[in-house]
Amino acid sequence: MDILKERFKAKADAAAAEIKDLLKEHGNKKVGEVTLSQVYQGMRGITGLVTETSLLDAQEGIRFRGYSIPELQEKLPKAKDGSEPLPEGLFFLMLLGELPSEEDTNKITSILQRRSHVPAHVFDAIDALPITTHPMTMYVVGVMALQTESVFAKKYAEGLNKKDYWDATFDDALTLIARLPRIAAYIYRRKYKNSEHIQPNGLLDWSGNLAHMMGFNDERFHELMRLYMTIHADHEGGNVSAHTTHLVGSALSDSYLSYAAGMNGLAGPLHGLANQEVIKWIFEMQAEIGSDDPTPEQIADYVQQTLKSGKVVPGYGHAVLRKTDPRFTAQMEFGKKHMPDDKLVKTVWKIYETVPPILQSLGKIKNPWPNVDAHSGALLVHFGLKEYEFYTVLFAVSRALGVLASLIWDRALGFPLERPKSVTTNAVKMWLEGKEEIWD
Repeated sequence: MDILKERFKAKADAAAAEIKDLLKEHGNKKVGEVTLSQVYQGMRGITGLVTETSLLDAQEGIRFRGYSIPELQEKLPKAKDGSEPLPEGLFFLMLLGELPSEEDTNKITSILQRRSHVPAHVFDAIDALPITTHPMTMYVVGVMALQTESVFAKKYAEGLNKKDYWDATFDDALTLIARLPRIAAYIYRRKYKNSEHIQPNGLLDWSGNLAHMMGFNDERFHELMRLYMTIHADHEGGNVSAHTTHLVGSALSDSYLSYAAGMNGLAGPLHGLANQEVIKWIFEMQAEIGSDDPTPEQIADYVQQTLKSGKVVPGYGHAVLRKTDPRFTAQMEFGKKHMPDDKLVKTVWKIYETVPPILQSLGKIKNPWPNVDAHSGALLVHFGLKEYEFYTVLFAVSRALGVLASLIWDRALGFPLERPKSVTTNAVKMWLEGKEEIWD
């Protein structure tokens, strides 16, 4: 752990010095002109955040420290006899900006294994909730219950020097990441498997142990979890879960509080809950059509029916991307390799062939292509994970890698409290009449 910290500290000191010089010389330069529609419509396209861990390109998709998903699948270390990247290696890459060696990745795995013990009171807090509670609610409650373990909160109360904020945040982030698979698996077994819990296997990697504790021992499912945790880990800083974690963290809330806040955002149907909505939509289509192997014509009719009812086709479209999400492609390739004849998976592929032309014909949609959520559920169902309400919990476990790596960087670089200016509509009208300046 000390070696990893030392390497991070050297990177952070150099980056902080570089940013200081950059702002000294260029701090007054305009990044862009903000329009009134951007002010009112979710601040779309306004560049106002720095997130080092990943960048989303409209054409190329997500890049983690400059590496595309295919490149990560090729270059990141893998489990023994495995072919998918270990997310521990991706965390190392996001944290340090360097591709990890196998030894580096094993070091992260070892750290997470040693820190994975979850205190009993966390399970008590989850068990106090009704069994009907949504899994994401249970999950956030579990994370909040873990906040009692925060190193940052304890040291801050004792008078922690601000130059050491990153150090305590580093410890909290690693401990939280280590314990999330146990919490997620506990919720799954409690809600869907009669509370027949499975103890962790300290010899397994982070994703493999999650799969084991959930009760899935097919090595192909372990491979799916490694891929899933890697491709869902981060999506630059402006999405709801990443931005919320950063925003709450800017108030010097610890990793537990910040991450829990971000995951409440992830639970929304316009963000992480979308993967649940996709598989639900497909199941409803199958029920209405009366077939688990619908034809392209039947799919097209159901899509038109969905659109005419004022609803969207879940899993299609993205705020930034203007092509098929590379994360969708990675999952499609996994399906072709491991389950080419699965009817549900093949239905996802037929939807992929059917939906974009229909959406393009409307003339209003900038991106008619599938995003990551369009495929993940079908792969999970293939292995027996049919409880789609749980899917967002898996997303949340993965997203911890990116948002917490970013939070460590926020503290290392001394990023301040985030406090954008807001105005009233009356002030806007006064400005339009030339009577008031609202941009100062």
